[in-house]
Amino acid sequence: MTYRDTYAAWQADPEGFWMKAAEAIDWKRKPTRALFDENAPIHEWFSDGLVNTCYNALDRHVAGGRAEQTAIIYDSPLTGTKARISYAELLDRVSRLAGALAARGVRKGDRVVIYMPMVPEALVAMLAVARIGAIHSVVFGGFAANELAARIDDAAPRAVIAASCGIEPGRIVPYKPLLDGAIDLASHKPEFCVIFQREQQPADLVAGRDLDWHDMQQGVAPADCVPVEGNHPVYILYTSGTTGQPKGVIRATGGHLVALNWSMKAIYGMEPGDVYWAASDVGWVVGHSYICYGPLIHGNTTLVFEGKPVGTPDAGTFWRMIEEHRIKALFTAPTAFRAIKREDPAGELVKKYDLSSLRTLFLAGERSDPDTIQWAQEQLGVPVIDHWWQTETGWAITAIPAGLGRMPPVRIGSPGLPMPGYDVRVMGEDGHELAPGELGAIVIRLPLPPGTLPNLWNAEERYRKSYLEHFPGFYETGDAGYVDEDGYLYIMARTDDVINVAGHRLSTGAMEEVLASHPDVAECAVIGVADPLKGQVPLGFLCLNSGAGRDTGEVIGEVVAMVREQIGPVAAFKLAVVVERLPKTRSGKILRGTMAAIADGRDWKMPATIDDPAILEEISAALETLGYPAS
Repeated sequence: MTYRDTYAAWQADPEGFWMKAAEAIDWKRKPTRALFDENAPIHEWFSDGLVNTCYNALDRHVAGGRAEQTAIIYDSPLTGTKARISYAELLDRVSRLAGALAARGVRKGDRVVIYMPMVPEALVAMLAVARIGAIHSVVFGGFAANELAARIDDAAPRAVIAASCGIEPGRIVPYKPLLDGAIDLASHKPEFCVIFQREQQPADLVAGRDLDWHDMQQGVAPADCVPVEGNHPVYILYTSGTTGQPKGVIRATGGHLVALNWSMKAIYGMEPGDVYWAASDVGWVVGHSYICYGPLIHGNTTLVFEGKPVGTPDAGTFWRMIEEHRIKALFTAPTAFRAIKREDPAGELVKKYDLSSLRTLFLAGERSDPDTIQWAQEQLGVPVIDHWWQTETGWAITAIPAGLGRMPPVRIGSPGLPMPGYDVRVMGEDGHELAPGELGAIVIRLPLPPGTLPNLWNAEERYRKSYLEHFPGFYETGDAGYVDEDGYLYIMARTDDVINVAGHRLSTGAMEEVLASHPDVAECAVIGVADPLKGQVPLGFLCLNSGAGRDTGEVIGEVVAMVREQIGPVAAFKLAVVVERLPKTRSGKILRGTMAAIADGRDWKMPATIDDPAILEEISAALETLGYPAS
């Protein structure tokens, strides 16, 4: 079936579509129906089924002939370590850790916080928690103590599983002092902590509370899978909230299994046994969905990569990984490719590697500017598919599916077409649907499909207010954009990043596309800054390619002229500054809101997810040269 046929089949019979997809999952007790909408607008999927996530990710594959297939490839250029773990070996490791947790009293429904770097043990911990019906909450390794404490207080975990340290280029990040500090700050105290000691920096253990990862598993019987209801949470994943209090996104077990398994073939074009690499981190939703769960549920080989796209050792690391591990599909953030392109604009390193195994490159996490997509297409010679989703949805809202017959054409600048389950609309502030081409708020008609958030952890009122109240009957994505005549979606900005220049609503994303098309610009961001005459005016930040060797004033003059020509004088784009780097979260999102707050002189809080706080000092200094914040 083609994409159009598949989407039409879902539209015609959503219940039948998802019940058929559910047949690919091994259930202890099959669900009697897909959608449970008795408490609408709170929706659930497959609620009366009984199932176990770990069983579907490991046990069934070992029993079904994949015991010797590699489940995880671990590749750490930061430590010089490589390893392959078969499905049988992974099942053994997971069962033993699950048994050790169960022996310590962890039961179905208990929460376990996981605070780990990119090592296979992070996946072992996630699967072990799911095996016994407990609920994990992975916190990105190295998160500040106060942020970890906030998550401990909200999830109230029985236990914490952590590593002694993480490793970044040129430095070791001790995790244990951060964990100790978080527990001191938190009102809730976990009963025990399990510490995976890394040889690069072992940690001192607190007597009576901390247990060594290996020692606590000695002599303990491995645990069997505990079946849970389809609506039982497999995990809580915290995403930043506008109030500063993180929002605990819940992922329900049944829908999570069905949606991820369906997506691996339909969206990513993977067959069981293929090697799949999501170059992300287990702390983010991409790591949950497509490093740990999706590939293993589908019977693929997944990559755990501890390194960076540049600097470990160079901008050819991704190409080395593809050649060495015969990767079929790569999923990463556009910011990774912008970093590679900035270091190697001519693609000299690409030519050194055999990339014949690669069939598709998928980008998500940040708007993909057309220039980066075109560069990647030229260098790799494969389809480059931008697709769009959120922590809340857990899998793609829009994409160009690689596994549904002949692929629809990629339209550069668009993250594709809606996937089955997602009825995407564009609304004006008054709640009326807008015509194709008109910029507005992107919403999704309820119910959201399986695998998406049914609620927030212990915060249903906040869930309703954050996502459901503004446009009744719809989920508010918080993104702004438009749909073209053929149904392709274009994400132009976060709703907050649509700026109002003298009464004209303008997309900062459209301006960024123009800036990024300049041959000397490696990366850019546009924010709206307060203006006494026009209300807001756009301000651009430019990072230039290595070896550009241009006068920065000339480049700024050229991009200002380009915006005037391509968007028009209405954009009032006259301000730009060249900076060495842009402030980002660890997952690659540019912190536009924080930059705008600095420029406007508003109070702002250091983002918990920021990759390098020192960059904000550089941004402040650059803004001062332009007279911001205005006195």
